[in-house]
Amino acid sequence: MDHEPIYRADLAYIHDQGYGFHAEICAPGILATLKPLLDRGGLVLEIGCGSGALTRHLVAAGHRVIATDASPAMLALAHAAVPTAEEIRPLVLPDDPIPAADAIVGIGHPLNYLPSVDAIHRALGALADALPVGGLLAVDLCDLEWGALRQGAAPHARVGDDWAIVTRFHQPTPARFDREITTFVRTDDGHYRRSDEYHRTVLVDTATIPDLLRRHGIEATVDVSFADPEHPLPRGLRTVIGRKTEPTPR
Repeated sequence: MDHEPIYRADLAYIHDQGYGFHAEICAPGILATLKPLLDRGGLVLEIGCGSGALTRHLVAAGHRVIATDASPAMLALAHAAVPTAEEIRPLVLPDDPIPAADAIVGIGHPLNYLPSVDAIHRALGALADALPVGGLLAVDLCDLEWGALRQGAAPHARVGDDWAIVTRFHQPTPARFDREITTFVRTDDGHYRRSDEYHRTVLVDTATIPDLLRRHGIEATVDVSFADPEHPLPRGLRTVIGRKTEPTPR
């Protein structure tokens, strides 16, 4: 399973059907943060777009958006959901070339799915380097607190009209919070197809992120919401919002 993309077809479908609430929480603050960019017609790069839950809000607000994800199944759903996006394409961080954009946004902690803290740091550096002076970075990240608050978490299950999901949690180290996911999706013949995925989530000390980004020309702050205190993120999930104030040092 290590060499297969996460969020394959069945889990991507369930995530789209049952877990769009995170985009609803984040959208008001992100749109407010991006308002100056909208006024001048800038381009937004979205990382970890998933099935397009946030992309829909961005496009509906009038933004030009390049939506990206590492999961082909998620990209297929995003193509169907937001056909008017400027572009929907694969992007696998930290090493794929990053499209030029005036702002980079990402919710659902997509960088925490990378294999190591070093890979997360390299991805943040690459994103920062891709922005022009004046460019905006706004992403969320799972802090070490995410795992500390959820030690011994009981298995979680949800059932939809034609799907079910069971998640078991594992914490092999304080810097990991993994999920063993089993899904069931009803097929055309009325039976249920079972699929399994294992998601390794690497946690980071988000207090160190502003110093890291400063080395790439970005002044950033860490908070608990996207500029909208009435819509705080789940505990342990942090927002990182920064602006490129100087060219990337060479």
